[in-house]
Amino acid sequence: MFLNSVSLRTRIFIAMIFLVVVSSLLIATITIIQYNEQAREYHEKRLERKETAIKSAITYELFRNKSIQPDTIATSSLLNQKIKEISDIHNLDVHIYSINGELLGSSGHAEGGNIQKKLSNKIVRKIAFDPSHRVLIYGEDNKAKHYLSAYSYIHNLNSKPVAIVGVPYLQDNTLQDYELREFLQRLMLVYLLILFLAVLTAFLLSKYITKTMEYVSEKLKSTSFGGRNEKIILKNTNDSIFSLVNSYNNMIDQLEASAMNLAESERKQAWQEMAKQVAHEIKNPLTPMRLTVQSFERNFDPGDPEIRNKVAEFSDILLQQIDTMSSIASAFSSFAQMPAQNKETLNIVSEVKLALDLFQEPFIHYYPEKKVIYADLDKIQLTRIITNLMTNAIQAVRNEEDPNISVQVRETENEVTISVSDNGEGIAESDTAKIFEPKFTTKNSGMGLGLAMVKKIVETYNGSITVKSGLNEGATFLVQFPKH
Repeated sequence: MFLNSVSLRTRIFIAMIFLVVVSSLLIATITIIQYNEQAREYHEKRLERKETAIKSAITYELFRNKSIQPDTIATSSLLNQKIKEISDIHNLDVHIYSINGELLGSSGHAEGGNIQKKLSNKIVRKIAFDPSHRVLIYGEDNKAKHYLSAYSYIHNLNSKPVAIVGVPYLQDNTLQDYELREFLQRLMLVYLLILFLAVLTAFLLSKYITKTMEYVSEKLKSTSFGGRNEKIILKNTNDSIFSLVNSYNNMIDQLEASAMNLAESERKQAWQEMAKQVAHEIKNPLTPMRLTVQSFERNFDPGDPEIRNKVAEFSDILLQQIDTMSSIASAFSSFAQMPAQNKETLNIVSEVKLALDLFQEPFIHYYPEKKVIYADLDKIQLTRIITNLMTNAIQAVRNEEDPNISVQVRETENEVTISVSDNGEGIAESDTAKIFEPKFTTKNSGMGLGLAMVKKIVETYNGSITVKSGLNEGATFLVQFPKH
């Protein structure tokens, strides 16, 4: 689970370090095992040589020296003396037992522990049934010294076993242990150097391997539908990466084609909806105009003394409907056509104040945070934003007994915020998500294009507009622009 959450570079790095550490531990373990095997083999062969020499000397003294007869082994006074001499020559303890394991003679030392007065039946049986009639016993004394004891038959001149010789041998590994420590220390230094080189190699190798992958990953993260996506161009890359890059570039082509088709479809649909809305709005004044003309035609009487007044009334009705149609055309024209940006550095505080001076309502209050707050905007479009928001706020508080509209301008580290708050009828929660959509309105009159136009202007300058409201709780519109 842990490796699934780390990056490819970290995985390569961990794998390289893991291989070096594991290999060093394996080599150290094998070296220790090998040294122990060599030490054991060395002591066994050395003991075997010593044992052979001791048996030869004992055989000579027992069966070739006429002063000791074979039938007097158990009682010979010279036996212990000869064993001690042989022991001193070879610097090893020597014990002689009968075929049944009874102690017959000894060099008199107690190396490796107390002298065994009688061999165990297990050892005697092993000597008897072993093809070489020889047994090696590993042991440890009370001082934690390791001993290796060899037991084997002594044969007479007729090759008949007449006794058992025991030779305890102290396994002194001081030299081998010293050599092992020296070797392991040198091995550790070498592997520390190898570990350092492995870390450096793993870092460079992982960086080289993942560099292209990270570049492709960043491109994939920045890919967006409808945005400007750049293709990836790589040189001297392997087949796997090239296949991935080629697939990404093909995806970019498909995204661009899909985005163009979608944009064209959306534009077509938008203009269709706009045309329907324009037709609907124009039909509204045409109907009363048609009825007025038809009524005037039916009731027209040149001799009527009130004819002049009736013509004037007829003309007023027609002019009123014509003005309505003109305002509809102007509203759609303003929404469809955004004037060219004339971006300049403005003092937002003073510009908002100038826009608010157009309104004479006494319940409008202005609270700028500072006297000077700068942002890069178009003066005319900023005025249109303030005018539209103020018009909506005034209409929202028209039925309030104590109407209040407050306008604030403040700044943060990166943004300028303009807020317009009122204590009017508010906006239902279900309508707040649609309040900035074209054609949506909560008023009895209007075409629902004002806030849509404001949002379009704000987003042109990389800003945002949001609303906080609830039914009968008033409303607060927040407009945010990047700070100069």
